[in-house]
Parts: sequence; C-alpha cells; structure tokens
Amino acid sequence: MSGYLLLEDGTLLRGRSVGADGAAFGEAVFTTAMTGYQETVTDPSYAEQLVCFTAPMVGNYGVAEERLESDGPHAKAVLMRRLGGSEWAEWLRRHGLVGLEEIDTRTLVLRLREAGAMRGVAVSSEDVLSPDDALGRVRATPVMAGQALVAQVSTPAAYVFRAEGSPRVAVIDYGTKRSILRRLATAGASVTVFPHTVGAEELVAFDGVVLSNGPGDPEPLVQEVETVRDLLGRVPVFGICLGHQLLGLATGHETYKLPFGHRGANHPVLDRRSGRVLVTSQNHGFAVAPSEEAEATHVSLYDGTVEGFDFPGLRARSVQFHPEAGPGPHDAWPLLEAWVEELRA
Repeated sequence: MSGYLLLEDGTLLRGRSVGADGAAFGEAVFTTAMTGYQETVTDPSYAEQLVCFTAPMVGNYGVAEERLESDGPHAKAVLMRRLGGSEWAEWLRRHGLVGLEEIDTRTLVLRLREAGAMRGVAVSSEDVLSPDDALGRVRATPVMAGQALVAQVSTPAAYVFRAEGSPRVAVIDYGTKRSILRRLATAGASVTVFPHTVGAEELVAFDGVVLSNGPGDPEPLVQEVETVRDLLGRVPVFGICLGHQLLGLATGHETYKLPFGHRGANHPVLDRRSGRVLVTSQNHGFAVAPSEEAEATHVSLYDGTVEGFDFPGLRARSVQFHPEAGPGPHDAWPLLEAWVEELRA
C-alpha cells in the first residue's frame, strides 16, 4: 500500500500501484460508467485529470486497439477499487499511466461530491514523492477553471478520415473522439478533420460542420467562439459537449464550472419537444447556464443545465451529451444520423 492519492484539502487515500511509476498531478474527478475504461482514459476530454472509476472492478474484460478514442491516453492517472486483470495493468504501464487499486473510491467520490472536483496527485510510491512534499505542489497546480486545453489535444493539421460519401462533413477537432468520426462515417458522410485553429472561410464549402468535444474551460477559447459565430447561418452546425458550450457562448449564453461535473453513462436528459427522456453518456466539467429560452431543447434532469440547443434560423444545433455513446447507452444514437440525413436531403 505504498501508493497514494492526495487532494488539495489534505485528504490522503492509500492504494497499491498497478500502473507506471511516477507522480501524476491533475484534477481529481469520477465517472459512474460501469464499462469503457479504455475509452475513458483515451478520451481527450479527460486531459489533465485523475480519473476515479466508481465501478467496483476495472479491467476485467481486457484491452483492444479498436477501443481507443485517440492515439493514446489523455487522463493523467487511473484510480480503482480493484484491478480486474493483468492485461489492463500492463496497458497502463506501457502507456506511462499511474494506476492505483485498493483506493477507497466510495470515500473519494463522496468527498468530491461534497467539496467539488479538486486538484490532487496520484503517486505510485512514497519513494517517488512523500505526502509531506506533495501537498505544496498540489496546491501550486493550476485550477481547471480558466484553462484552455484544446491546443494540446487538437490535430496539428487537417486530415481526411473518410474520403467517400455524401454529405461532406468537416469536424473541428477540439479533442474529438474517434467514435464520433466513426458514427459520421457509418451514416454515410465523408469526413475531414480540421485543427481547432481553422477559420470559418475554410469550412463554409462543406455541407455541414461538427464542433467536437474537448477538455478544459470554454470561456478562454475566444478565437474558437468567434469562428463558430462566423459559421452561424452560413453552413449547418452540430455541436457536441465542448462544441455545445462554444455554440452557447457564440449565441450569447453563459457557461460555468460544475461542482463535480457530469461523467458517466447514466445521465437522464429531457427532450423538451417530445417529452422523452434519454439516458446519455456524458463527460464534462463545465456547462451552459440553465435557460428557459425556446432554443434550449434538452435539459439535465439532475441539475437543470442546458443539454441541447436548436437555432433553426442559424442552422445550428448541439447537445451537451455524447450521441456517439462511446461508451454508453444508445438512446441518442439517432441524433447524428438524422442530422447527416438532413444534410443529404
């Protein structure tokens, strides 16, 4: 039990190292998803975060290349109650991820729910860094609010994900997941991915533009918001997660940091238009402020935050949750396919 997690408030939880040696600093968060551990840690939206899994066992069905959501891990560390298999531990070590099992994840989650997501450090051994020496470094780590992280996860250059098909869809990569690209391709679209610095003029020739998910605070992304604003009314736009927040900012709404975020695959969302409740996959620490305006089409049944927009006059819509559901329930699967079909009509 030489490994440990230390939070900025001094909370110390002991564990056993099963991953790489080292000390990983970041924001401690938790996900309630029961599956998808490999997809979670390779999701760019988890950049600069220490991820606690609430599932009692993690790693029990192994690893596979096709489950990667990007080229490699973006989470800084993995915190588990029990390791489910050696293959997962070997994967963590091979990719340089600190991994701790035998962490009291119940105590950790309750602490994060009460006090909010906190800065912390996951350490493989006290020989690497002692708790006494670690606390000051944790408190010197930047808080997540105010951090613009998309530059460290976005593609450096445009690339074609799928050349054939119709309609032609451009994806602005703020930290896109591969499953989003796959769902667009499965719907029949040709897909080209652009870096977060792309300007509106390069995109208006496409039949539609997807604003992808991504990490960090949306408010510092001034240029990205301006690009979204320049696209409105000129080409159909579909925002996902961070893309939804950027669309909100571009249309005059406000965003704010949630106390402990929405992360998991069991989040109920009300579609105001149909009255239907979707069980959704989510991963975000920031949200669009509650709104009674008609364009707010979906709301969280947990806290009333805006979970979807539709601006018919601007040819733009968005969802805070992940319609590609990688991983998660498939309630929202039809949303991307329906949008692609509209572009084709």
